[in-house]
Amino acid sequence: MKTELICAGFGGQGVLTIGKFIAKAGMKEGKNVSWLPSYGPEMRGGTANVSTVVADEPIASPIVSYPDILVALNQPSIDKFGDSVRENGVMIINTNMCPHGCKRTDIQIISAPMSDIATEIGSPMVLNMIAIGIIIGKTGLIKYETMEEDLTSFMKAKNPELLEKNLIAIKHGMEIGKQ
Repeated sequence: MKTELICAGFGGQGVLTIGKFIAKAGMKEGKNVSWLPSYGPEMRGGTANVSTVVADEPIASPIVSYPDILVALNQPSIDKFGDSVRENGVMIINTNMCPHGCKRTDIQIISAPMSDIATEIGSPMVLNMIAIGIIIGKTGLIKYETMEEDLTSFMKAKNPELLEKNLIAIKHGMEIGKQ
């Protein structure tokens, strides 16, 4: 098993965090992982993307050219990476920031108003956790329990209120991914 993932969006949307938490969870589950971030000098508001690979076998290169999964949190991400998703791959789209969507018919597209859902949960900062939940719900790439454990140890003392919202966001995303 080898799953290659690209997450892309504007800086500040938590794109790099998606890849980092998936890689950390995969590592805790005994899998081989790689995490390769890329972002412009402007960070907040600029473009950012991360390539993450989770595999049972050793990973030869962290570079992902043809992802199995693309998480596109804005339209420029679809425009840049949409054509590279492998046939029968998965594209996860934040419809709030992707007005033109994607016209491909040879991949599975999961569209959700992730920005609106994050606001309903109570914080725009949980947008990335919704995406992680969709990945878990759709693919089972990592286990929810591993994510919950990682997130809890990372945020419990720092921001317990946001921790609870993050866990709600992941669960909400899992429901979307299972549909």
